[in-house]
Amino acid sequence: MTDTGNAEAAFDGQVEGVLDRDALHALVRVLKQRGRTVIGPTVRDRAIVLGELDSADDLPHGWGVELEAGQYRIRRRVDTAVFAHSAGPQSWKSYLHPQRVRQWTADRDADGELTVREEKPQNVSYAFLGVRACDLRAIRILDRVMIGGRFPDPAYGSRRTDAFLVAVECTEPGATCFCVSMDAGPAVDAGYDLVLTEVLDEAGHRFLCRSGSEEGTAVLAELPRRTVDDTTRTSAVDAVREAAEHMGRSMPPVDLRALMRDNLEADRWDDVTARCLNCGNCTMVCPTCFCTTTEDVTDLTGDHAERWRRWDSCYDLDFTLLHGGPVRASKRSRYRQWLTHKIGTWHDQFGSTGCVGCGRCIVWCPTGIDLTEEAHALHQEATGERAPG
Repeated sequence: MTDTGNAEAAFDGQVEGVLDRDALHALVRVLKQRGRTVIGPTVRDRAIVLGELDSADDLPHGWGVELEAGQYRIRRRVDTAVFAHSAGPQSWKSYLHPQRVRQWTADRDADGELTVREEKPQNVSYAFLGVRACDLRAIRILDRVMIGGRFPDPAYGSRRTDAFLVAVECTEPGATCFCVSMDAGPAVDAGYDLVLTEVLDEAGHRFLCRSGSEEGTAVLAELPRRTVDDTTRTSAVDAVREAAEHMGRSMPPVDLRALMRDNLEADRWDDVTARCLNCGNCTMVCPTCFCTTTEDVTDLTGDHAERWRRWDSCYDLDFTLLHGGPVRASKRSRYRQWLTHKIGTWHDQFGSTGCVGCGRCIVWCPTGIDLTEEAHALHQEATGERAPG
């Protein structure tokens, strides 16, 4: 179990080993024996999505993805790679900060007495298998937002504190990935219990595995493994390095915080507004967007009521609704708020960027709006330089 309060701390008891494909079955079995609910990528509904794993057979063996702005498709690979796919429509936020959570219920009996019951967080011990570097960074960002301040969210904390993280270093980035620009991958640096690097070469299909916590070391000790050989280590390092050199997208190599701050009245905001539907898809798939609202529901008798917390989006017209109307009444202001906050003013609130370069917002935008393209266009407009490509 990783230390959520000090995710950056180095673990000085790291143990390494080489696992074959069958060891993934042992890994899932050991985690389940330790009382964990194992969540990982699996193929469902023509997509690679996150779901509960009964065994390693549920993982997407031999499946990859084809991505572009506004496009997503799974495809059969020519090999048996397990983790050679880019981020899907879900992130681990779906489990740590669920889309909809009941907060309390209220019931009135025949005598008119009202009883209110607070909803206690479910006692779930998760093991996340296949957390990519960008998503690992996203979890650390959510930790800072949800439990790192003066008012921690106990529901998030109950799910996160006992979560066991099996990270996977990315060896095959997608066409919409730009984690290198956001210093969020593809190598995994900290905040994990175990990390796998998948290797497929003439020597076979295997995984370089490293522990990053005491529990990670204990789990690795229960798995069938062999000593790390030079060929496996070199292949793993080379694969991650090559992934970093072949990102599908990039941000302009400038201070993005200053770029957003100094160009609030740029003409480019009108251009993107003409294409944006204000649907909020980008905020729903983003692994770090955290905003919520509350809604109260009641039955037809009025004797039972519930309060639910659910995800909200800054694209919603009512998101900034005050007594005189919404603060951000135009589509332009709402898109600008999302982008400038995500890669600009997030620094002022939380001390880092809110973007990890996973590319989900690009893929799942129905009109194919690409925030890297918008950032380059803003830079071009500000400097008169020609945009790449």
